[in-house]
Amino acid sequence: MNREAKIISLVNRERKVEVSRLAEVFDVSQVTIRKDLIHLEEMGFVKRHHGSVVLNNSDDTQVRLSSRYEEKLRIASKAVELVSDNETIMIENGSTCALFASEVASQKRGVTIITNSAFIATYIRKLKNVKIVLLGGEYQKSAQVNVGPMVEQMASSFYVDKFFVGVDGIDPTRGFTNSDLGRSEAARGMMRHASKTFVLSDATKFSSPGTVREFDFTDVEALYTDDSVQDSGRDLMKQNHLNLIVV
Repeated sequence: MNREAKIISLVNRERKVEVSRLAEVFDVSQVTIRKDLIHLEEMGFVKRHHGSVVLNNSDDTQVRLSSRYEEKLRIASKAVELVSDNETIMIENGSTCALFASEVASQKRGVTIITNSAFIATYIRKLKNVKIVLLGGEYQKSAQVNVGPMVEQMASSFYVDKFFVGVDGIDPTRGFTNSDLGRSEAARGMMRHASKTFVLSDATKFSSPGTVREFDFTDVEALYTDDSVQDSGRDLMKQNHLNLIVV
């Protein structure tokens, strides 16, 4: 895991950290740490303030991105192996999906990303090796995502091999769940225009039931999650014959 990812995790745990302490923890100069922090601030993760750094709490999506950052980045980095150069894929909104989109744009060439997430489109806008198609719809300001029937209407112009999506919960009886009806409907609409669906979600979702049913276990090709998943979660995936990729 690179130093910037470790900085985010440390600041996420302690809420506020002095630059001098970061330099000591990572055994580098304060000048080097400040360069890291400038980059992280440009990406929207942190805010610098009089010799210290805090998390950027400017919007809900960015806060979720900072939470369990290392685990989400591992998931994203592993899932990139599914994507080929010059492929067209669909990605739904979410913090792990945003990191995944960034990894795709950084590691692959000529990929087209179709998404309903204005957040993802903005997050990877400076990366030159990717083309972005933003699906229109009703704009949800907090999540920075488009929802509503227009999302599927626009998605129906495409058919892709792979669709990547995050979820808010995993329920033994209801399958994969979401906390928002509009987002859930948009994700199902996008799924109908893809051959395979892959869920990217950290292991905390196994303890979060969610409020809206999104996908059945049979709808999903594989779940990518982190190594803190409990045996009960592993057993649940095995019982439902769903490929579980743990990183």
